[in-house]
Amino acid sequence: TNKGNCVSSILVFNKPFQVLSQFSNGEGRVTLADYIDMPSYYPAGRLDYDSEGLMILTNDGALQNQIANPKHKLEKTYWVQVEGAVNEDQLKCLRAGPILKDGPTKPAKVRLLGAQAHSLWPRVPAIRDRISIPTQWLEIRISEGRNRQVRRMTAAVGLPTLRLVRVAIGNWRLKGLDVGQWRLENA
Repeated sequence: TNKGNCVSSILVFNKPFQVLSQFSNGEGRVTLADYIDMPSYYPAGRLDYDSEGLMILTNDGALQNQIANPKHKLEKTYWVQVEGAVNEDQLKCLRAGPILKDGPTKPAKVRLLGAQAHSLWPRVPAIRDRISIPTQWLEIRISEGRNRQVRRMTAAVGLPTLRLVRVAIGNWRLKGLDVGQWRLENA
């Protein structure tokens, strides 16, 4: 958007594991301020402390609301490492929208990921490897934004989430952005 002479811009950030998606009051925990020194930019939505990947920040309040507000149905794409061997019934349940304690979720787009998940950066600290228990990667696309929704969805079908990485919000992508790095884009 264009506000007079000021062009709204988007800051695309690859949030590391265990970073709060806020600038202040981390109570000793790492926050966005440890990575981003852009005072006029604010997060358009949140990403859990123990989740990684794409966050969008903007200098435009109306645009911030448009991105963050669930009523605008902006699709978010997650790569999710789950514990266990995924079966077709679990995929069908995720696609239909499992029922959580706060009601049914909307249908999700879900597919098994192959080798592309191996292109992700290594998580620090690493996921605990348990030889006897397989893991698989799923791509889950949703347009709701309930608290810890993806983790609760996978748990509801018997697939605990081990690692969760958001790779896209609407048309914005990580596109090779290293963990902890950011770039500016026009809105």
